[in-house]
Amino acid sequence: MNPADTAFIILCATFVMLMTPALALFYGGLVRSKNILSTCMHSYAALGMVSILWALFGYSLAFSGDISGLIGNLDHVFLIGVGGEANGPAANLPHNVFMAFQCMFAALTVALISGAYAERIRFSAMLVFSALWTVFAYCPMAHWVWGGGWMAKLGAVDFAGGAVVHMASAAAALACAHAVGPRTDLGKTPMIPNNLPMTLFGGGLLWFGWFGFNAGSALAANALAGHALVTTHLATAAGIFGWMLLEYLRFGKATTLGAISGALAGLVS
Repeated sequence: MNPADTAFIILCATFVMLMTPALALFYGGLVRSKNILSTCMHSYAALGMVSILWALFGYSLAFSGDISGLIGNLDHVFLIGVGGEANGPAANLPHNVFMAFQCMFAALTVALISGAYAERIRFSAMLVFSALWTVFAYCPMAHWVWGGGWMAKLGAVDFAGGAVVHMASAAAALACAHAVGPRTDLGKTPMIPNNLPMTLFGGGLLWFGWFGFNAGSALAANALAGHALVTTHLATAAGIFGWMLLEYLRFGKATTLGAISGALAGLVS
């Protein structure tokens, strides 16, 4: 094990954890005032529930062994064998540190989907959907790409979640939006964001946490992590400026919502 790498990934894991409460602020500021708390709860509930599922069997399904390239086995169910030894996928890290880092990815991915059904879903239905999606969509996808599954065997590369996190959550969000349909009072009631400063603050915290998300995916404190950090920052800066420029050219002024939307687009790309 490498002590510097271990300290770096522990720090990055906390950065990624912060992204889920930050997402609660980001989404919470975009909905109507009567739905702020319920929207924020989507993210916090995801962080709590997915973490428990990950410890019980989710991590094992994603990163333990391989069954026909489709799913992991149950060798690490209840985190059996996931301790301080370097016997996990990253030989330079304690196994439990790698597990915790991946746990934060799983929780954030589920929370990302919630923007697609904000204001239009019962909390109980959200919990059921999130639990089932974690087990039957996220865990297999993580195994396919990162856990030695069929996509990894084909040579697929996903450095920091472009497929496992963003493509998977985007597909789920599209399906959710189609399933729940538009708001019942769409076109009848104004649906402007209730608190854009809240959204801006949440977006800024996402920017901060994304450094751990991307740089930490190097799984070491090395030049690759530095490259990821610089790329992340410049892409986000370009996203903000590009969106503001297009708004100015089309509408004659730039907006705060456009700026933070551009930042998120840059972070993802």
